[in-house]
Amino acid sequence: MRGVARAETRETRGLPADLLRSLVPPVWRGLPWRELTTAGGLGLLLAGATRLPGHAPDAELGRLVLRLTALIGALGLAFLLDDPARNTTATTPVGRPRRTVLRLAVFAPLPALWWAAVLLLIPAPTRPALGPATLEAAGMAGAALALATIAVRFTPTAEVGRGAAIWLGTAAAVAVLVPNRWGLLGTSQDPYWAATQIRWALVLGATVTLSVLWTPEPLRGRPRRHGSGRLSPSGGSLSG
Repeated sequence: MRGVARAETRETRGLPADLLRSLVPPVWRGLPWRELTTAGGLGLLLAGATRLPGHAPDAELGRLVLRLTALIGALGLAFLLDDPARNTTATTPVGRPRRTVLRLAVFAPLPALWWAAVLLLIPAPTRPALGPATLEAAGMAGAALALATIAVRFTPTAEVGRGAAIWLGTAAAVAVLVPNRWGLLGTSQDPYWAATQIRWALVLGATVTLSVLWTPEPLRGRPRRHGSGRLSPSGGSLSG
């Protein structure tokens, strides 16, 4: 009997993994490929433009190109959580956190390869320091995913990418207006360059934290007690 119970326990514990594996193909097919490939293609074209004949930009112009490319990529990532079948998958045994992690895990290698290709397209004399540039790109990507996560958490909309992209573009426009001394767009010649990188690290940490905190499904209601009756999840008394 104990052996049977242990086997049943192992089978039950393996069920989520089996479900996740079975979800990989539909998750892959359900990704918003049009928006993702459009953003990726535009980013590669922009980075490749630095290799056109007669163009010999310096490292600071290369930094500008990388920032614009990273922003384009982040605008594409804002659509990553779009799920037209959201309302039909809300009651599946696999909750939203696992579905979201699965979607990120399936797609994550592609942005990494894309960013490596972008860096290689920038000529070596034009290419700025890779560490700060990658940190800024990660911060923009984190902001895009955080905005999409917030929209999924607090709205019933199945496709939140357009709104998240608009908010991200607005934040980028505001960042341009902030003086470099307190903003995110300093240059390596600025005396406060190190502070700029610290601010980018804070942006990345804050957006990742918000995404983790707001990915779980919100509680729909709280049990209430009515007089001497028992607790009812729907708010009604179960006492006879």
